[in-house]
Parts: sequence; C-alpha cells; structure tokens
Amino acid sequence: MSMLSDPSAKYSAFPQVPLSDRQWPSRTITAPPRWLSTDLRDGNQAIVDPMDAHKKNRFFDLLVEIGVKEIEVGFPSAGATEFDFISGLVRSGRVPDDVLVQVLTQSREDLIRTSFASLKGAKQAIVHLYNAVSPAWREVVFGMTREQVRDIAVRGAKVMRDEASLQPDTDWHFQYSPETFSTAELDFSLEVCEAVMEVLAPTPEHPIILNLPATVEAATPNIYADQVEYFIRNLPKRESAVISLHTHNDRGTGVAAAELALMAGADRVEGCLFGNGERTGNCCLVTMALNMYTQGIDPRLDFSDIDRVIETVEYCNELPVHQRHPYGGELVYTAFSGSHQDAIKKGFAAHEVQNDTHWRVPYLPIDPADLGRSYEAVIRVNSQSGKGGFAWVLEQDQGLKLPKKMQADFSPHVQRMADELGRELGAADIWDAFKRAYHVQTTDKRFQLVDYDERRALDGTRLFSGTIAVDGVEQTVSGRGNGLISSVLSTIEEAFGLQLEILDYSEHALTTGRDSQAAAYLECRDGAGNTLWGCGIDEDVATASVRSVLSAANSAAGRAGKE
Repeated sequence: MSMLSDPSAKYSAFPQVPLSDRQWPSRTITAPPRWLSTDLRDGNQAIVDPMDAHKKNRFFDLLVEIGVKEIEVGFPSAGATEFDFISGLVRSGRVPDDVLVQVLTQSREDLIRTSFASLKGAKQAIVHLYNAVSPAWREVVFGMTREQVRDIAVRGAKVMRDEASLQPDTDWHFQYSPETFSTAELDFSLEVCEAVMEVLAPTPEHPIILNLPATVEAATPNIYADQVEYFIRNLPKRESAVISLHTHNDRGTGVAAAELALMAGADRVEGCLFGNGERTGNCCLVTMALNMYTQGIDPRLDFSDIDRVIETVEYCNELPVHQRHPYGGELVYTAFSGSHQDAIKKGFAAHEVQNDTHWRVPYLPIDPADLGRSYEAVIRVNSQSGKGGFAWVLEQDQGLKLPKKMQADFSPHVQRMADELGRELGAADIWDAFKRAYHVQTTDKRFQLVDYDERRALDGTRLFSGTIAVDGVEQTVSGRGNGLISSVLSTIEEAFGLQLEILDYSEHALTTGRDSQAAAYLECRDGAGNTLWGCGIDEDVATASVRSVLSAANSAAGRAGKE
C-alpha cells in the first residue's frame, strides 16, 4: 500500500455551507467563553492507563484552582471506578458552589438513570446526553433512518426530564450533543435539536446547552464556523440555548476551529488542558485561553504558574507536554538562532526604557514572566547562535553588558567551544570561556595585580605604583599618565615593554545597591596594530579599570608569545 497518485478517487472535498452572507469573518473575540474541561472524561478515555481516583481528584483540584467553572467529571455508566469517583466527589462536598460538574451519557434509558444516580445529592449539575446523527453513523454503524435516530434523542430527553423530576433539590442543567455534528446535514442537526428542546422546554432563564461536536475534524476551520453560524441563525428559540463547541484536532486546527466558531456566535468551549483527547486530541484550553490573553482579553483562567499545571497534567495523564506545545512547552520561549536572539535582546532592552507598558518583544507573543517563567531560558546558546545569544546569557547570569565590538571579539571563542563540545552551552560554559579569553578571575595569566596605589602629582598627572606578579614573581612597578588608566598603560610599557593604545573604555555596575561590583571594559591597540579587549571586575570601580588594563596586557602578551 502507498499514497495514491489520485487521492480524489478515494477522498472527496468537504462541501461548502450555503451561507453567502456569513457574518463571522468581520467579528472579533472580545470576551471569554464559558469553559468546560473534559480532561476527566474525554481526556481520561484517551490515555493508555486511565486515571485512578487519586489522580482524578488531583486533576479536579487543579481545574478548580485555575478557575474552570464547568468540569465534565466522567462517564458514570462506564464502570464502578467512574461511578464511585463521581458520587464520592458529590458526597464529599468538594465541589465549590460556583462550579458545575457534568456527566456524559449515551441516549439509553439505563445509562441515563445511572448518570443521575451518580449525581444524587448534588447542588447543581449538568447531564450531557448525546447520540450520533451523521450519515456515516446512521447508515454504516447503526443502519437507521433519520426518524429512528431523531427518536433516540427524543426518548433520551424524556428520560432526562423524568429523572430530574425525581431529584428536585438539585438544580439540573441539560446538555445535548448531536454527535458527529461536523459531518452531518445541518438541517437534520437542527431538526434533532429542536425535537430535544420541545421535550426539555428550556427558557432564557434556564437554557439548554446545545453542544456541536467536530467529533472528527473533516474540514478547514472556516467550514466549522460556517456550520455553527448557520445552525445559530436557523435555530428556533436561540435565546433559550447556550451554543457549545467541542472540536477535535484531526487536521491540526482544533483551536482555530473553536476560535472561528466563537466568532460565529457560540458561547461555550469544551476541551482539555494541553489538548489531550482521542486520536490527535481536543481543543487545547491553555492555547485558546492564552491566545485571548495576548489579545488583551482576560480568559478568566489562571496560568500564572504554568509549570506546576504541566507537572500535574503530566503526572495524571502519564503523557508529556511536547517541548514545542504553544505557551507551555519547554522550548517555546527559547531562541537558539543568532538573528532571533539579537532581536529578542534588543526587544528586552527597549522594553526596559519605553514609557508604553504594552508588550513588544520580537518573537515572544507573550511575556514568559506572566506565566511564571524566568528569562534565563529565553536565549540559549549552541553552534547556531550569534553574538546576541552569549551576550544575553552573560548579562542574565553575571550582569555583564558587553560592548557590541567586544561581543564580536568574544564570539569566536564561544563558537569554537560550541563546535568542540558539540552541544548546547550553558551559562557556566560561557562564563568559563569568557574568563579564559580575557583572563578574568583566573590564576593562569602572566600579569596578576597584587596591590597598587595612585595619587595626583603636583603637575596634575597621575602616579601609579603597585605590585604585579609576573609569571608568579612579584615586581614593584610605577608609571605616570594623565589619568589612572593612562598611568597603568605607561607602567606596563615601561616595566614590560608592552605598548597599548586606548580606543574605547566603558564601565557599569553589575547589580544595584551599595555592595555591587563594577565591570570595566577596555578596547585598545597593541604595537603591531592588533585590536585587543580587556575586562576587569572588582568591588571598586577604579580597581576594575586597572584590572581591565592588565586583562588586555595579558591578551597582548599571549598574542606576542604565539607570534
């Protein structure tokens, strides 16, 4: 078997929806929908080892904590484990007053009765009834006519109505799904939903939830949006119905389909955290909610500590959240590419000084800090990285803000290390490379500052006198210049024959506060015309500048030794 050269012989294009004056393309999402998590039901049936009671309870607590107000807690008729968990959850009083639990049932009398029994004593609950209505299920799976399929839904609705009347102390909410809505005839889906509404008699004050599943995603997201808009515009008593969405991800566009259908007039979205669900999964509630967040809309779901959410989901589902999963993946805020790193670094620098509070950092649609992520992993260095990458790492890890030309000077050292190691470079690797390249805080260097003193002479010049260890042997040296740095350069030339000319100098504090160290950077040219860089770090800024001169002198001595 192999892919067909003419796939049209086996597959057909999905038909368009007869909606010439569609309204949804010109709309925008301005408010969050009602969210329903199906993690404990749809997500649970899609994992190799279904969750036990401990894991389901832990997952339920997580959903409540992040703000989910409607939770499908299971399929009570599936077995004792499901039934006992649901009934135990209700009896324990752990369901907050503002949270609606939901159970799912096929349209069969015995299963419906079991579902109501599992919720006995609940203050409020949703019973979700469904049956498949599309041609493939009617004709291939069930061998039924339209009328027979509609009657299944009507009979189930009557049982729901009667069972609810037996437990009047519970505030019952009814939900009906014409399962396989996305591949069914729109007029038939409307017909079945209307028939169910006639039985359950919803009102605007107590509406029915009509859930429109893309049970199998079979078309582009705009088609699903068209289907939803058509359904809404042709549904009698629309004001007595909450339109709910339940998308799957077979074509990889489950979130997009839900977003467009929300624009088409839907009110509610069902899905799982991180898109778990059968086959390719359900709509990812995290992605959809944070998509809204990046558009300035409060999704009313709290992912301020997204890593803890991921930890719980991975523990309960025994499935990893992919490293590239939107918003939550380990690498989604990470740049290895040099050009990306440079843009991000500049974006952060601009953000620190701009008056506008709006987020505008290239390649980062959301501030990782909003989700509890640090900036340390935003830029990571490997052989594909550029100057901006290691400069960012040094700034974040050590507080060093290298001048741009010094970044270019240091770049070959980092590249060489990355090529030699053949792996990502950590902050410690880059710091070690920097210390070796510029003889910072190392003992294996020719010139080592031991002590010094400087004073102003009567003629206004500066006098430098000090002790420098040369290859481990201490020497007393001195020199004169217009300033501290020039006096040290004069000393180096007179004592050791190294001629260095200053091209540029800069300094800054490594941190804020009185106890901050200072970093000094010196660009200079040696007698042979080579450009050299030095760096000095010390609690005293003057001493840092002296160390920067000796750093450059060590590089000059090393170069001279090689030549």
